[in-house]
Amino acid sequence: MRDICRHFTREEDGAVTVDWVVLTAAIVGLSIAVIAAISNGALDHASGLGAHLSAQTVNTY
Repeated sequence: MRDICRHFTREEDGAVTVDWVVLTAAIVGLSIAVIAAISNGALDHASGLGAHLSAQTVNTY
């Protein structure tokens, strides 16, 4: 049992996996935060553009 515990504490393969999981979670979290910050402004501009285009008239001769 002592050898198993010693081997487990010296093994580093799992540590790399944990690092990648943490980095991926951080990237996903930052992406969600950026999308949340930008989406309101983009929706405001899109609705303003839609209102402007709806108010335009087309002349057919």
